[in-house]
Amino acid sequence: MKTKENNRLILKNRKAYFNYEILNTEIAGISLLGSEVKSVRKTKVSFTDSYCFFIGNELWIRNLYISKYEQTGYLSHDPKRDKKLLMTKKQLSKFKKQFEIEGITIVPLAIQTNDRGVIKVNIGLAKGKKQYDKKEKIKEQDSDRDVKKTLG
Repeated sequence: MKTKENNRLILKNRKAYFNYEILNTEIAGISLLGSEVKSVRKTKVSFTDSYCFFIGNELWIRNLYISKYEQTGYLSHDPKRDKKLLMTKKQLSKFKKQFEIEGITIVPLAIQTNDRGVIKVNIGLAKGKKQYDKKEKIKEQDSDRDVKKTLG
């Protein structure tokens, strides 16, 4: 008997959706220290300039900033250390094949907890948008906002 997952979104990387065209997404576990878990649950996280990369057959995330937990003392963690993502071999091989295509990047999209309280990271294969695509999106959002303003 399967139960419906009760995912709670902790933080979403809105900048990634603006700068990249997301081709494929996957959910991965992340290897964190105790003080990092407490900071993530308090939403003391920043996605600025974070990306994923392969070392051998393992997927790692770099520049995911997790603030130091105030009450740790001397057992604190390095806020910008590389963190290992936990995925099955099948998922990793599929991502690695698509990652080797030129112009494809793996970016973190969101951090969430599942129904058991385990922290997960949504990652996505992404292709960079051109500058004119970004400008078109901004114009589209502005016109939609104007229409909603006049109607409502």
